[in-house]
Amino acid sequence: MNRRKFIRNIGMASAGSVMLSGVPVRLLAANSNLKAAAANGNNNVLIFIQLHGGNDALNTLIPVNQYDTYYTYRANIAIPESGPRKFINVDTTLAIEDQIGLHPDMIGFKELYDQGKAAIVQNVGYPDMNMSHFRGRDIVMMGGEATTDYSSGWMGRFLNHAYPGYPGAYPSDDMPDPIGIEMGNLMSIAFHREEGIPMGINIHNPDQFYDLITTVGVEPPILFPDSHAGDELRYLMELEKKSNQYAGRLKEAYDLGSNSLTVEYPEAYPLSAPEPFLNNTLSGQLRLIARLLKGDLKTRIFLCRIGGFDTHGEQVETYDATLGTHAALLYHLSSAVKAFQDDLAAMNIEDNVLTMTFTEFGRRVYSNASYGTDHGSATPVFLFGKGLKGGILGTNPNLNDLNNGNLKYTSDYRQVYTSVVQDWLGASNEAMQATGFDQWTGQRLDLIAGASGIDDRINGNRKTGLIGCYPNPVINKTTIACFVQTPTPLTIRVIDLSGREVKKTAMNAAHYGRNEAQVDLSDLHTGEYIIRVDNGKFTDSVKIIKK
Repeated sequence: MNRRKFIRNIGMASAGSVMLSGVPVRLLAANSNLKAAAANGNNNVLIFIQLHGGNDALNTLIPVNQYDTYYTYRANIAIPESGPRKFINVDTTLAIEDQIGLHPDMIGFKELYDQGKAAIVQNVGYPDMNMSHFRGRDIVMMGGEATTDYSSGWMGRFLNHAYPGYPGAYPSDDMPDPIGIEMGNLMSIAFHREEGIPMGINIHNPDQFYDLITTVGVEPPILFPDSHAGDELRYLMELEKKSNQYAGRLKEAYDLGSNSLTVEYPEAYPLSAPEPFLNNTLSGQLRLIARLLKGDLKTRIFLCRIGGFDTHGEQVETYDATLGTHAALLYHLSSAVKAFQDDLAAMNIEDNVLTMTFTEFGRRVYSNASYGTDHGSATPVFLFGKGLKGGILGTNPNLNDLNNGNLKYTSDYRQVYTSVVQDWLGASNEAMQATGFDQWTGQRLDLIAGASGIDDRINGNRKTGLIGCYPNPVINKTTIACFVQTPTPLTIRVIDLSGREVKKTAMNAAHYGRNEAQVDLSDLHTGEYIIRVDNGKFTDSVKIIKK
């Protein structure tokens, strides 16, 4: 049995499980080093919210211009386009093909969007998406391909690089706090690194956590058996020791912190849904995080979750498709995040906090006879925070161009993660390589206000077109960079000054945003040429000098 499975099997008992305001959270021991942080990033905080089970994209974001087709595919669960519970048009200033309708219970999201504090990335996925809950979740937490089998998570790898020397060097005077905190009943792979104990921990009621964790001995046994079991026992004792070391500091931050008296976190869905889904389990987690941040906790990444999105049946009420399980879950997400943002703003601590969602997969386009949806592929990602540019990246999925009944993805999830890690957390190129996202740095999305390293042309109008080529002048090979709104095959032509086409090649722009292709010009004579790129709808060109 490998270490990850071993730890998962022993569960909460081994990790110092506790209760913070009734919220299950696990303290995953984290590393940090202020000097390293200055070199590799900043003090920004990232909140990850897992929508556990696979969120249904099409009842979350309704494609306004394809409503009739949408309704045909899922008439028994479709959100209406008229009436008192019709969908909310997010942004009527967009081109009609980009306009989306929010589920009517996502009013909080709409308010944040109008404030410039919310963004949507459309149709996120990866090649050959795995539709198993366990494997699909591990893939997006590992940061790999469908066939990747890391023993670590991308969060753990990033933190391990940015804050070296763990566990021995931490906590320290410069960084007394856990770098990662995971909330929930399961220990995920997210904060694991390749070697050593994971870089995160868990919480519950701070007083209960403090009382429980300090009753456990800090020092491990002097001798461990010289066996696999002995190695695992040593691993657990190291993890337990880290939890002990962080307990007092967490209690201190909780006691020093507070929540705004003017903000009320929603506790329950106010309309009709099955009883197990009425309680808002996300509110308590976000309220707790806001209080800890107000108490000056310097944790870099928080991972929390809300479950119930595996809606094979009874996704909606049979008498009203705008009510039921999925409606309650979307209300919980939207209203809890809105309260969290309002709380941070009221306490003047919102500037360096970014929140984003992820889910292991989406749902199929067709509904089923049980008033539900089965496992599917592409799904949107939501981001929240004052540091965002806001808006919608990408366009509506084409419901007349499906992949075996599934939406086609247009943005790879690693483009989103890379954008956040590099442009929000401030990771260096070296840190991106250690995280495993270095090949995606040239395909980052335009999400973060003030981000450096993203071409001004993308920042300006986000139109499909040629960004440029490098090197230029060129001796042998040059790289052509293009920005596209939706995946498209492109034709690259090299034309001499007489107008004659001297070279032609194809480029498959497979992702939203920046795409690149290399062109070999070694067989051309020295002189000036025109690089022309087109896809049948647009043409763009740039001059290049061949040495």
